[in-house]
Amino acid sequence: MTVLDSARLRFEPMQEAHYDGLRRLNSDPLVMRFISGQPETPDDTHAVIARVKARWETLGYAWWSLIERDSGELIGAGCIQHLEHNTSNPHEIGWRLRPDRWGQGYAIEAAERMARFAFDDLGVPLLCAICDPENAASRRVMDKLGMTYRGVEVWHGESVSAYGIDHATWTRRHDVD
Repeated sequence: MTVLDSARLRFEPMQEAHYDGLRRLNSDPLVMRFISGQPETPDDTHAVIARVKARWETLGYAWWSLIERDSGELIGAGCIQHLEHNTSNPHEIGWRLRPDRWGQGYAIEAAERMARFAFDDLGVPLLCAICDPENAASRRVMDKLGMTYRGVEVWHGESVSAYGIDHATWTRRHDVD
């Protein structure tokens, strides 16, 4: 399982040791507003951790717990996975943060690091992101990441705003000499 680092974050593959932080995150109605519409229950959080651990074992990537370096606290979660968890679908990038960390640049920092992992380590040809059409904050992160709006698409049985960036575009935008 791959641990990643960025300037302010440590990305640890989701595990039971993260339960308390994930409960705080995923039981917050503001966090879940655009994700499922309702907070997770304790059983839901345990089930998510078990599913994510299985995906790490099978695929070698899934959800990370985002640990703030300065505080050591779990402040969010982020992923590289396949849309609808179907390996024939494109790779998806996703993130969520605690409301007390919104507006501080953590989402784009996490998204850039996870995208670099997807393109450089996994060699994915296309990275997609989806969000509720009303989730302006996530759309801004997608724009900052260099993603292009693909339109409204149906994923997970919902009409969502879909964005994408291909490997060549990512490389042009993030080529460092």
